[in-house]
Amino acid sequence: MRGVEVTVILIILASVTGYSNPSLTNPIEKIRAFTRDIEFDYVEWMIDAAILKVQAASVDLPYTLDHATQKQIVDEYLRTTQLILEKEYLLAQMYADPNIQDKETFSQDLRAELNELYARQGQLAPLAEAVLQSQITQVLSEIGLTSVGQPIPNVWYHSTPLPWALIISPRERIEQTANISLNMNLTVDENAMLEADIDKKLNTSSLVVPIGGVGVYPTMVARTTNLEWLLNTIVHEWIHNYLMFAPLGLQYGESPETRTINETTASIAGDEIGRLVLEKFYPERISASPTTVQLVSASLDIPNPDDIPRPVFDFREQMYITRVNVDLLLAEGKIDESESYMEERRQVFWRNGYLLRKINQAYFAFYGAYADVPGGAAGEDPIGPAVRALRAQSDSLTEFVNTIRWITTLEELQEELNQ
Repeated sequence: MRGVEVTVILIILASVTGYSNPSLTNPIEKIRAFTRDIEFDYVEWMIDAAILKVQAASVDLPYTLDHATQKQIVDEYLRTTQLILEKEYLLAQMYADPNIQDKETFSQDLRAELNELYARQGQLAPLAEAVLQSQITQVLSEIGLTSVGQPIPNVWYHSTPLPWALIISPRERIEQTANISLNMNLTVDENAMLEADIDKKLNTSSLVVPIGGVGVYPTMVARTTNLEWLLNTIVHEWIHNYLMFAPLGLQYGESPETRTINETTASIAGDEIGRLVLEKFYPERISASPTTVQLVSASLDIPNPDDIPRPVFDFREQMYITRVNVDLLLAEGKIDESESYMEERRQVFWRNGYLLRKINQAYFAFYGAYADVPGGAAGEDPIGPAVRALRAQSDSLTEFVNTIRWITTLEELQEELNQ
């Protein structure tokens, strides 16, 4: 099995670097002229991460630990991550404060605390990741998404600060034509200047977006203190690697249709399997907060307008409305009008607490591919509903994944649904 594992790793290292977010296998040279010096190095990252995984596997963790100890390790890792994120935020504030002249001296104690926390996290991460990998593997085995009881490839992930993704779309339509990973240390100002430069010279719509994970191997997953999100994302990225052995994965970048089918499948499977892991190993972390409706009797007096409850701003519904209207404007060739409308809508989101830096064609090209739930940035794209319908008519998640992995177009998807 060790020889098989090494072979699989080599295949994935050679083949999967374009999945989920990075797009390095078919670069757009006109765009890379702007990004070549600031692109993220996946090869170096994968080698370092693989070494960590081999070292952790060599001591047979987590099989030597009981369940209670495994949970303690995960809890301590999440607490340490929380402290790191909080102190990194404080450090960023210090360096952004114009009133602090000698920033290095002023932040000396905080940086010392961070270094201690980084060291602690470095000790805990291999253990916590091994525990979560093992728990996910158990659930994958239970639902039958394995070969001879073993997931292929093995569940290997590493939490880390993630690169940015530069998304490019034509202005006249919503379509992701490039996705290039950029160094994680770029500032928001630098990202905005890069977008403006590309759009001015190439007449495109561009947006640099944060990402939650990357389906390289070991997979990259963003740092978080939310265990449910972490589990969902680990599985989401593993599904990308699982699909690479079939057409849906191998042809990921061939068309927007295939990408949306792939991403929606990974989101559905990630959420379902992540939830199963949470229920099996961390039931105490499942929040029970059912929606309650409170009936209020109306006053006979004239109410104060400020006291009247207002409907909750539904992000997904409002983004769906925005996407539908943008599609209509672009279909009529009204590019400038669509861009003015998107900026107006961005300000509506901003006033309701959603700090979106930009809404444009590239925004919808990226976020519209994740259509695992109705509404949102996908608009009226029929692929998301079709993928969800196939999941609904499948007897199990495993049957759904093993069916859709051979499907790469909407036409094939609809044929499967009509059988």
